[in-house]
Amino acid sequence: MEDRACRRRRRAKTTTLTPETPPTFRPLGEIDAHTRRRKRRSQLFRYVLLVAMGLSLFPLVLILWTVVSNGIGAFGGEFLTQPEPPARREGGGYLNGIVGTLYMVGIATVLAVPLGVLAAVYLVEYGRGWFAGTVRFFTDVMTGVPSVFVGLFVYAALVRQFSFGTIMGAVGLAIMMLPIVVRSSEEMLKLVPEDQRAASAGLGARKWQTITKVVLPTAGPGIVTGSMLAVARAAGETAVLLLTALGSLQVVTAFSGVAQSSITLLIYQGAKQPFDPGKERAWAGAMLLMGIVFLLPFTARWITARRTR
Repeated sequence: MEDRACRRRRRAKTTTLTPETPPTFRPLGEIDAHTRRRKRRSQLFRYVLLVAMGLSLFPLVLILWTVVSNGIGAFGGEFLTQPEPPARREGGGYLNGIVGTLYMVGIATVLAVPLGVLAAVYLVEYGRGWFAGTVRFFTDVMTGVPSVFVGLFVYAALVRQFSFGTIMGAVGLAIMMLPIVVRSSEEMLKLVPEDQRAASAGLGARKWQTITKVVLPTAGPGIVTGSMLAVARAAGETAVLLLTALGSLQVVTAFSGVAQSSITLLIYQGAKQPFDPGKERAWAGAMLLMGIVFLLPFTARWITARRTR
């Protein structure tokens, strides 16, 4: 009985204790000190990044303004449809350079892009051991080789035997494009999920069918973008063409045996002239080349966007 009485007294004590105070809820509009510090820090870094972006864009805007302001006077329909006259003569254009650039860059693209994509497929899908490592090493080395060395190599290997011409310039440009295509395509192929390859193999597809039907279409937009960047790099090369194409003041459609011109060679030769008309045409050629280089990445992005949709 005493034990029961003690239990009752204990229960009475616990029930007569002061109830706990209900938790207080902070209003949704109230921001604590820690959150305010984080917001101020985030805003500060946002302003720092905006300033850094503006500083990085300022040289580009300055270059664009300088090139356009100096070359807009010579740019027009005549510039695109007439070959270059003597340096001291007004008028004329860069038709010979435009035709030569289209010829050589087009042939270089046909040579470099398929070979580079195939090399990237080999490195990602089949490459194992020392040979694949050697290919990757020399690809990385070739990415940083100055273009004049490539021009010297093509000159010693081909030009001395077959003379200057369109094909020689295209080979030099293809060598410059090849490592860019290989590296960019390899990285894009690595981004394809392994689950897609496994699903294709699970459905009974062979290795080559998986590559052609699954891997390449998935990585296609990235490969196109990398190829366009390589084409833009080739279109802006000068040193390699000095030793392979040589240059010409006439519109040349022959593939070999005759020296070929390009926009970059005409810009280089016009900038060396002491005459104002030649220099003005060089500025207009630089503006045209800059437009081509800007147009290629936008084209690649448009193709990528369409492919994604």
